[in-house]
Amino acid sequence: MFNSVTAIAFARLHLGFLDMNGGLGRRFGSLGLAIDGRATRLSIRRAAETQIEGAEAERASSHLDLLKERFGLTANYRLQIHEAIPAHAGLGSGTQLALAIAAALRRLEDVASDLSEDAVLLQRGARSGIGAGLFERGGLIVDGGRGERTMTPPVIARMDFPQDWRVILVLDPHLEGAHGQQERAAFAQLDDFDAAAAGEICRLVLIKALPALAERDIESFGDAIARIQDIVGAYFAPAQGGAPYVSPAVAEVMEELRRHGAKGTGQSSWGPTGFAFARDREEARRLSDLAQEKVTVSGLDIVICKGLNHGALVKGETFAAIK
Repeated sequence: MFNSVTAIAFARLHLGFLDMNGGLGRRFGSLGLAIDGRATRLSIRRAAETQIEGAEAERASSHLDLLKERFGLTANYRLQIHEAIPAHAGLGSGTQLALAIAAALRRLEDVASDLSEDAVLLQRGARSGIGAGLFERGGLIVDGGRGERTMTPPVIARMDFPQDWRVILVLDPHLEGAHGQQERAAFAQLDDFDAAAAGEICRLVLIKALPALAERDIESFGDAIARIQDIVGAYFAPAQGGAPYVSPAVAEVMEELRRHGAKGTGQSSWGPTGFAFARDREEARRLSDLAQEKVTVSGLDIVICKGLNHGALVKGETFAAIK
């Protein structure tokens, strides 16, 4: 049995929904990618009294209480969140935090892993299964959306992401994307999604984006992602102030990157984080340098990341008591 467990869960990009029409009996479906550069790192150990420290402490406390009740645990714990993915930035912070706490507690108390159960218990994956799928496996995945019997949207495809390709993130620390009740209200105000648009997205994913990934064709991959983002961005614009990007400043930088040759530009989830792809580190650096003036003037952050082809890291530690 371990004395302490550390879990590291990585940020993700939500590259777009597949089918928000739902005419075939399933709705949503998502395309997502695990990335480095932003992560949630936490540790947990038994303690004389419960202590929760670090970012997202209130949310973490709620998760820990639910998990203790579910597993029938009565011990107290010291849970330290050493670093956290920025909240409500479109990078999957909530799901990664919840699943990291669950995975760490299970490892500490030798409870068998059950990712789907954790996702349902902690109310993650209401619309998208990519957060849980990427926590488990990394890479680029597609989930199959929600049907009548769905507990957690199933992963239906998973591919490695090319290790020489780079992801450029543009973050706006001054804004938050829709979440919670605001997100539910935003979905409620949107019109029905056009079935033909859903068909085009599914075709772009299956016949363009995934084959391009398999053949390491960043031009075709980027074209597919950019078109998906155009369709999805136009649909969500009424809930985002009439624009496909929540942050006007991020939108300007994304246009600058696109003009200089960045591939597959878009907004992750509800934003405000924007993303783009480059064929290698040198190209990513060139593009970032060209956009730096706009980034600086607007008070944004720009980060170069890689895709990650592995899931979260969970490690137990055993140590002798100090005498």
